[in-house]
Amino acid sequence: MPPLTDLALRRAKPAARTQKLFDGGGLYLEISPRDGRWWRLKYRFNGKEKRLALGVYPDVPLALARQRREEARQLLARGIDPGEHRKAVAQAKSELGSNTFEVTAREWLAKRDWVPKYSVKVEAWMANDVYPWIGSRPIGELTAPDFLRVARKIEARGAIESAHRIMQNCGQIMRYAIATGRAERNPVADLRGALAPAPERNHAAVVDPVELGGLLRALYAYRGTVVVQSALKLAPMVFVRPGELRQAEWAEIDLDAALWSIPAGRMKMRQAHVVPLARQAVEVLRDLHRLTGRGTFVFPGARSSKRPMSEVAVLAALRVMGFDKDTATGHGFRASARTLLDEVLGFRPDIIEHQLAHAVKDPNGRAYNRTTHLVERTRMMQEWADYLDRLRMGNVVPLRPGQAA
Repeated sequence: MPPLTDLALRRAKPAARTQKLFDGGGLYLEISPRDGRWWRLKYRFNGKEKRLALGVYPDVPLALARQRREEARQLLARGIDPGEHRKAVAQAKSELGSNTFEVTAREWLAKRDWVPKYSVKVEAWMANDVYPWIGSRPIGELTAPDFLRVARKIEARGAIESAHRIMQNCGQIMRYAIATGRAERNPVADLRGALAPAPERNHAAVVDPVELGGLLRALYAYRGTVVVQSALKLAPMVFVRPGELRQAEWAEIDLDAALWSIPAGRMKMRQAHVVPLARQAVEVLRDLHRLTGRGTFVFPGARSSKRPMSEVAVLAALRVMGFDKDTATGHGFRASARTLLDEVLGFRPDIIEHQLAHAVKDPNGRAYNRTTHLVERTRMMQEWADYLDRLRMGNVVPLRPGQAA
């Protein structure tokens, strides 16, 4: 059944019985015999079929009804019943007013494009650590000491890192409040230096060849979306930072030349970077190009091709496969490459550092340009990909550059 059009809606006439004009995705317009017209959304939650009222037509036009459908589907994707969510927000507004921190925070949370597991975590943080203390306060009246008292309560139980993350979320909520006219400034920004320092933590990385081979086999066996599968296969081969990988654009990649040129604006050091692509990387990208090559992003988001995939997509996949935060991370592939390229494959540390896009300077103190040692780096990236293949196949015998596989 084709989706509805504005013309079809205007031409629809009431009948002897209630009619339902379906648009797709559970959205339909219900027309009563007396010409009452209501938008409804049919959905399932916890195995039960439910209905959600989305407004009256034509006060709510087709485009707005579709927008409300997508907002409800995003809530469902995060494990939230949109009907119950609406009741909770309405109750909060009724009891507390629309300008409180809690109401503003709930609105902000509903718009986050996060994986369900992380959304649940942030919502739990807010419900347990923030709302009880400042949730009912008008958000525009909150001050830095108010947020500091919240942070101190979290720190008191030893959750130093959580205190930093929760305050980061609170700062984002305050910026949303400013954008929606409920606050004039962000007092969370004034907490810089006031919180207990978060413990230094290195990104977990697998540097043992046997363990890395097991991790690689798990990556290739992952049964998620093709986009995430491809990202998991490429991450160890190219060992760029996770943000650089997920935001990759097809315009940056020359598959024929086997080069990926990342612009300076997307690099941590704000210097353009070139990634030579091994044969195996090109094969993965050519396969993926058939699926996403017409869009901007190599790894588009699950809900919109106009945005890159979620910043936690690769991390979430690792967790699904059973690798905890102390075993493997997307960023950890960089440490794996740095260690094994040096200790096993015998490449010069400065060549490795160049490929990691770290600040490497010449004898005069000037930063090398992005094409420095490109021939050697190209050879290194191919040998690295070949080595990863051997590890994945169970061959963990260290091979020096130039040896036959």
